[in-house]
This record gives sequence, structure tokens and C-alpha cells, in this order.
Amino acid sequence: MASKKLLTVFGATGLQGGSVINSILGDPKAAAQFSIRAVTRDPSKPSAQRLTANGVECVVADMDDKDSLRSALKGAYAVFVVTNFWEKMNADAEIQQGKNVADIAKELDVQHLVWSSLLNVTKLSGGKLDKVLHFDSKATVEEYIRQIGIPASFFLPGLYMSNIPGRMMRLNPAANEFMLGLPIPGTSPIPLLDTAADTGKFVKCILLNREKSLGKRFLGATDYYTPEQIVDDFKAVKPASGQGAKFSELPTAVFKGILASTGLSEDLQEEMLQNMQLMPEFGYYGNESLTESQSILDEPLTTWKEFVAKTPVWADLH
Repeated sequence: MASKKLLTVFGATGLQGGSVINSILGDPKAAAQFSIRAVTRDPSKPSAQRLTANGVECVVADMDDKDSLRSALKGAYAVFVVTNFWEKMNADAEIQQGKNVADIAKELDVQHLVWSSLLNVTKLSGGKLDKVLHFDSKATVEEYIRQIGIPASFFLPGLYMSNIPGRMMRLNPAANEFMLGLPIPGTSPIPLLDTAADTGKFVKCILLNREKSLGKRFLGATDYYTPEQIVDDFKAVKPASGQGAKFSELPTAVFKGILASTGLSEDLQEEMLQNMQLMPEFGYYGNESLTESQSILDEPLTTWKEFVAKTPVWADLH
């Protein structure tokens, strides 16, 4: 029996990286082809210990340190890389981390790098929306990866479904009704992804279909949902609790005020506002269809209704 190819997964205890590992381990074909090296900053965490118990090698690596990355990527055939802008809230730092991984991947002759990317909103919007740094930074790394010629594919996650329950959509105590409040029209198209369940479905199939995946972008979302559809589906799944649930288009100042109350700086308030404005004005994915990206999949994606039914945040609702 041929030896397995080594897959190094960054963000192994996070939503994206954890999903990739679960999908590989849970699919007999993929599990037969790949062994996994999970990169974590804290191997003592329960999530990391669970990986070790499942036969996954866990290593510590610092994305700011090339020597550390060299150890994490040594012998790897493939690598899944996701960076976290919100850790340092610094685009330059995130770009450097991505370039560091790319440089070491090229040096060590990695055969398939899967980069968790996003579109360059400044370019897409012709400079109108130039503050969405956490998109532009990942796009900058994608451009660098393409320039230096590593065999690579690019996974572009949609808006996390997990960001909606209890955050974007919450109970208004005064009216005892749920409200989804966003600074965009109720007909705006939002690509939703069950990140923990479905990131791995995409990345697994990207890895299993290397030749037709190289150089391509894969748009990671189940479907485009409007805010009005998001509320309607919530009401359909939770009819008792959902009575009176509604969408409210928030004025810009109100939306920023909500963010300010959580401690976000003025710059980050503007970043999140423009992130929202992207969807109705230019399209999260530039209005591209999801059909081609989903054609690589070998299992169904999670719908918003299915997510509403299973999310622990709303487990007590009926």
C-alpha cells in the first residue's frame, strides 16, 4: 500500500481548519490518501488534544517565524492555510504571514497549497470601497502566491452563518421579537456558509481533484440569501419564537453606533460598514454564480434552514 501524502492544516482548532480536518478524517477515500499535521499555537487545548486522540499530529508554529513554518511544512505534499486578520487587526501583518507560508511552501516544493482567500474589494469597487482590509489583505496574498508560481487553489468563504444567531440577529427585549438589522436593503444577496460543517467539504474535494483545481477559485457558500429570506427561513423553522421576527435596514450611523458599543474603532466600524455595502453594490463575489464552484462537491451543503435548526444558540427556541 502506498504511503499517505502529508497535509499540513493551519488554523486546526478554528472553524475553517477544523472543518478541513474533520472532512478528511470522515471520508474513507480522503483518509486513505492523506495523513494530517495540525498546526496549533497551543497543543494543550482540549480541541488539540482531541485531534491527537484521533491520530492527528499536532505541532506548534508561528506564522511570523519562517524557521517555525519550515518545521511545520517539512515533508508536506499539501497545505491548507487560513490567517486571522482579527487577531492583530493589521492588514500588513496578515499579508506578511501569508507570504511567509507561501515562501516556505515554495522552498520545500509543496505540491498543492490551498489558500483561504477573498476578493480585493478596493479593485472590485473601483476604489469606492477601499477600507475592507480583511478582504484586500487575503487577495494580496493570493496575488503573491500566483506570482511566485506555487501549485495552488483558492477557497473563498462566504459570510459565516454562525455570525447571525445572537449577533446580527437577536431578540429585541422591548418588543420581544427577533430582529435582523443590517445597513443594506432587505433584497441584498448574501452568500452564506456553514463554516464549521462545509469548509472541509470544499477543501477535501479540491485536494482530491488537484489537476482540475489548480489555479482556480472556489466560492464557498451554499446559496445567496437576502436578509428577508434569512428572516423568513428563521420563522419557518422556529414558528413560535419567530412570530414577529423582521428585518430592519439600519441607518449608517446606527449601525456604526452598535459596533462602537462593542469597542470597535472608527476605522473598523467603517471597514464593517463597507463590508456590508459590498453585497448590494458590487456583490460579495462580484455577482458570480456559485454553480461552477459547487460542481466539485461530492456531498450536500448545509442550508440556512438546517443551520437554524441545529445551532446551539437557538436550541431552546421553538
